[in-house]
Amino acid sequence: MPRLIAALARLAFRSGRSKDLEIIVLRHQLNVLHHQIDRPTLNDNDRSLLGATAAALPRPKRTGWIVTPDTLLRRHRHRITRHRTQPSRGPGRPPTSNEIRRLVLRLAAENPTWGYRRIHGELTGLGHRLASSTVWQILKASGIDPAPERSDVTWSQFLHSQAAVACDFFTVDTALLRRYHVLFFIHVPTRQVFYAGTTANPTGAWTTQAARNLFLRHGDQLAHSQALLRDRGSQFIDAFDEIFRTEGFKILKSPVRTPVANAFAERWIGSIRRELLDRTIIWNQQQLERLIIDYTDHYNEHRPHRSLDQQPPKAPEAQPPAHRHHLRVVKSSRCHGLINEYRKAASPATTQYSTPTGVRHVDSVAWCPPPSSPPAFATRAGLRRGIPSRSVMAMSMMPT
Repeated sequence: MPRLIAALARLAFRSGRSKDLEIIVLRHQLNVLHHQIDRPTLNDNDRSLLGATAAALPRPKRTGWIVTPDTLLRRHRHRITRHRTQPSRGPGRPPTSNEIRRLVLRLAAENPTWGYRRIHGELTGLGHRLASSTVWQILKASGIDPAPERSDVTWSQFLHSQAAVACDFFTVDTALLRRYHVLFFIHVPTRQVFYAGTTANPTGAWTTQAARNLFLRHGDQLAHSQALLRDRGSQFIDAFDEIFRTEGFKILKSPVRTPVANAFAERWIGSIRRELLDRTIIWNQQQLERLIIDYTDHYNEHRPHRSLDQQPPKAPEAQPPAHRHHLRVVKSSRCHGLINEYRKAASPATTQYSTPTGVRHVDSVAWCPPPSSPPAFATRAGLRRGIPSRSVMAMSMMPT
């Protein structure tokens, strides 16, 4: 608009002949554009200028314009009306904010038994004012079913609420084609595994004695458990169930041929097979028991679990985050070298000694020999007699 006003001001000082020539050229350009464009697009400034000019010209001089004068005048009046009129809110209620929508969906997901009126009451208590029908519309638009259809309890939620203990057998075949049965228990909330025993003939009496041994060894860790989940195998006789009922447990039997109902136990069986048993050959029962006990300790004390925030069932004390320049770790092996564990190495010790030029600090790092080689301080006689290396070191330090 300022440029247009400046151009009009310059026209006032120009001669009439130059103006007439320019008008002829401009009219010819308009005729050319009129043949190419059916309906040109005008903005508000164009409409204002044409409207003001049309009001100053007589009606016979307005022929050949791209719009009629009445249209220009009407648009000019509408532009003034929009400029002078205060903006007003549109019809209807204001839209619901995205934060309220996310909060409604979160409450519905975390509380399957809550209907839209219960969620509306919770939002009112939090200070959010909206109608209950708005909550219903949000749930319906997101495809969330009514509360009676969302309140079904899953097996995982039920077992966690009962602090259940699951048990099961799995079999291992040796190199001599002999089959052994392994019984174990797993505490569902903490994922801690209890090894119960290995046998070639899992009778009801053997299984009952394994249950007694479980409470003798780990009774304090099972004090808050309320239910035992097992399958319908013939090894679990009434005497076995009675031991758990005496401790206050409720017996839960999984459906026939439904291993997914005992998913926690099946998951552990898959873990021990993939990580240990499928990677070695078992020769006898003693070797199998050593491997299972060692793997169970690794599973409970070191192996991370996604459901436990990448912590083992027996989580150690929280360690400070490692410094980016301190990346020294120590590897230790389990299960005959099939499984490795890594821990942060201790900070190197600093030795201080005096020199003629002052005090100096030297970092001393202890070297640990690999398990396959004998310790540097062990004597050949001690190794031949089967004396531990620490005992040999102590004997060498005794006065003669």
